[in-house]
Amino acid sequence: MQGIGTSPGIGMGKIFLYIEPKIEIQREDIQDIEGELARLEDGMNTAKAEIHNLYENTLEKMGKDKAEIFMAHKMMLEDPEFIDGIKQKISSEGVNAEWAIKETADMFISLFENIEDEYLRARAADLKDVSNRLLRVLLNVESVDLASIDEDSIIVAEDLTPSDTAEMNKDKVVGFITELGGRTSHTSIIARTLEIPAIAGVKDATSSVRHGDYMIIDGSTGEAFINPSEDIIKSYRKKLEDIREFKEKLKSVIGEKTISKDGHRVELAGNIGTPSDIDKVLENDGEGVGLFRTEFLYMDKDRLPTEEEQFNAYREVAEKLGDRPLVIRTLDVGGDKEIPYLNLPKEMNPFLGYRAIRLCLDRVDIFKTQLRAIYRASKYGNIKIMFPMISNIQEVRNAKKIAAEVREELKKENIPFAEDVELGIMVEIPAVAVHSQAFAKEVDFFSLGTNDLIQYTVAVDRGNQTISKLYNQYHPAVLRLIKMTIDNGHKEGIWVGMCGEVAGDEKLIPVLLGMGLDEFSMSASSILKSRYLIKNTSKEEIKSMVDTILDLPTAEDVEEFIDKHILS
Repeated sequence: MQGIGTSPGIGMGKIFLYIEPKIEIQREDIQDIEGELARLEDGMNTAKAEIHNLYENTLEKMGKDKAEIFMAHKMMLEDPEFIDGIKQKISSEGVNAEWAIKETADMFISLFENIEDEYLRARAADLKDVSNRLLRVLLNVESVDLASIDEDSIIVAEDLTPSDTAEMNKDKVVGFITELGGRTSHTSIIARTLEIPAIAGVKDATSSVRHGDYMIIDGSTGEAFINPSEDIIKSYRKKLEDIREFKEKLKSVIGEKTISKDGHRVELAGNIGTPSDIDKVLENDGEGVGLFRTEFLYMDKDRLPTEEEQFNAYREVAEKLGDRPLVIRTLDVGGDKEIPYLNLPKEMNPFLGYRAIRLCLDRVDIFKTQLRAIYRASKYGNIKIMFPMISNIQEVRNAKKIAAEVREELKKENIPFAEDVELGIMVEIPAVAVHSQAFAKEVDFFSLGTNDLIQYTVAVDRGNQTISKLYNQYHPAVLRLIKMTIDNGHKEGIWVGMCGEVAGDEKLIPVLLGMGLDEFSMSASSILKSRYLIKNTSKEEIKSMVDTILDLPTAEDVEEFIDKHILS
């Protein structure tokens, strides 16, 4: 059985086949409209109480950042657009609450699933979770008790909702396999947080296994073995032991600087989306934050965040980091990342549309409010500002001009801020990488956003599972653009970092080190492993291989070369 490895590690245990109870919804004509609306209200109150219990449970076991998803679920049950839509259907069409919920939820889920952005598309799962919970309450349908799992088990399911993962017995679940989802699905994110191996995108997984059979999964390769031979079991027990020993070794690099075997110093930072994420970065001894995705301050709201709200969020992270750098990316929404209150136009190709810096330069009021908040917070730490989705030099100059205006305004108001805040750009569009020497004369740093750089370079929607194999970080053209950007940045005396998924890729970290990358920013759980790898790698040794790697014809050749000559 083969899928997409979304959370690394080895899982060995019995299959727990999770089949959600089928909820059959029939349309019924209702005479007592007021009674049906009251019934809906009672169901919503029960569902909210259940969600509150899940929030408390998750807060205790996984922390505030993971518990917040259930606050979002509660907000969905209070969202006027969603709930009023259900009530309107009951009132105007005289239908039962269950039918109204299904019809309204299906409409919104369809909207989410057609969004290009993979993270936001995964939010459709949250709405399914909320609406299914409400339907189960109204229909008195019992859900499968994942908390009762009492032996090492691998859950095989079509998909797992946030509620499923919150309720399961985490001490006994040693792996997930799902038919749906990808790296940014809720299941995958939770699996990585809990360090549980996971595989997604396994077609017909639930119909290919039997409850109680023995299984081994490899979350790194995406391989799964059903009732494996004794030889395979022995082999994977050895791998599991090696992983445990390696985790112990990682503790030895806590508190150390990230210096290669031949004395080259780099910086290992973490990517965060909310202020609470900083705690994981610090727990894993991150040397800073290379990407603070500020759009999450704007989402799940019915209005723009105020300057004060933003200032408090940035200040909180800056103070926790102290002298360590905090790179704040300015607002990266628009197009596919819908924020209803902005009333953005619908677009045929949102990834190439009205978004990020294009939106901010157009809506200077929004941009200035954010920049004021960032500059005010700069007094409390080592903050740097990064502009996303840059495609031409005039955009950089316009953004810098607005930043200068903000600084002048703050001076006139006698509001303190740091005078030396660095301004940089994300390099995520091939045109910028190709023209990077000219861009380097305009900014203080580059940060390679490889998630978009790859998809724009190879013309593959990274969220499209049908062509996902074509989205490949080992593509020689992608690596050439990365090397070109690093070289041109250094020629002009600026530092070059990376904040995309590639920065934490164990196979590419030595290659990026050899190319001269100065800063690697990744998920918190990858930091110590990356430091250990860099400390045991000679930069000059890899540097001598870079030209050979870039001359290879295919991504497969690149990966094979790394496996054979660098990682062996």
